[in-house]
Amino acid sequence: MQKAYKLSILYYLSFSLLLIASAVILFEHKIGFSFNGVLEYYIGNEEKFISSKSLGGILKVLLPHIFVFVLLSMVLLHFVVFTEHRYKKSTLVLIYLTFITAILEMFTPFLIVSGFEFFAYIKLLSFFLFLALILYISWLLLQSIIYD
Repeated sequence: MQKAYKLSILYYLSFSLLLIASAVILFEHKIGFSFNGVLEYYIGNEEKFISSKSLGGILKVLLPHIFVFVLLSMVLLHFVVFTEHRYKKSTLVLIYLTFITAILEMFTPFLIVSGFEFFAYIKLLSFFLFLALILYISWLLLQSIIYD
């Protein structure tokens, strides 16, 4: 692997890790890591003066997230294709799982607001699974840079 290619991956991984760290901090600050925290954020709580989110409000937040989630996933997974993991079946599973969890993470708020409170669990699970997959992909890339 060329040195310039390794540096490009390293820079992208650095910014990706900063993005993940800020996502965790913001999620914890705004929503929290509990089932009730997710419900209060989206459905609201009159006792705490938390208003419910509207479908339009969720859509306004979702639109930039679609671009960022897809771009982050696509670029990281594109880099994986140029490593020794290229022809493994596990890479294909990793690709599908990453995009499925991203879709669940982005679209579960619509279901929560529509009355399907169980999806608060799916929101939390998909958030952590998506971040775990991004970290795992980053680790695979870092490992391929170091041992190449």
